[in-house]
Amino acid sequence: MKKSYLILIILLTSILVVAQKPAQSDIDAIRNVMAEQQEAWNRADLESFMLGYWKSDSLKFIGRNGIAYGWSTTLENYKKGYPTPDAMGKLTFTILDLQILDSQNAFMIGKFHLKRSNDEPSGYFTLLWKKIRGKWVIVTDHTS
Repeated sequence: MKKSYLILIILLTSILVVAQKPAQSDIDAIRNVMAEQQEAWNRADLESFMLGYWKSDSLKFIGRNGIAYGWSTTLENYKKGYPTPDAMGKLTFTILDLQILDSQNAFMIGKFHLKRSNDEPSGYFTLLWKKIRGKWVIVTDHTS
């Protein structure tokens, strides 16, 4: 009887440990979205860059001018702020922390760096990710 309880405790503990470990496939998928965004930006392809964002009016982008709502608004703001390939420069993302919160949500802290002919702006970002219809997308972006 005691042996049965011991086996049950070991089995339940093993299940809990496995359940708490984030799936490497989710981490890889989010990192791939970031790599695709970086590549799209560096091609001056804002429409492809925006594929990493939730295509919804509920998308939130928080920047120096406050909160902007919606995928279309965010795209238009990028187009205004970065009207030419020279203005866009070459982007590098550095992921500082990525936490899979559960099977549908993740949180990221990172750094961006733009290399342009006249300057090299950089800053930090926090991203809230959600898995929607099997795809990880950014639902909230705070960049400063």
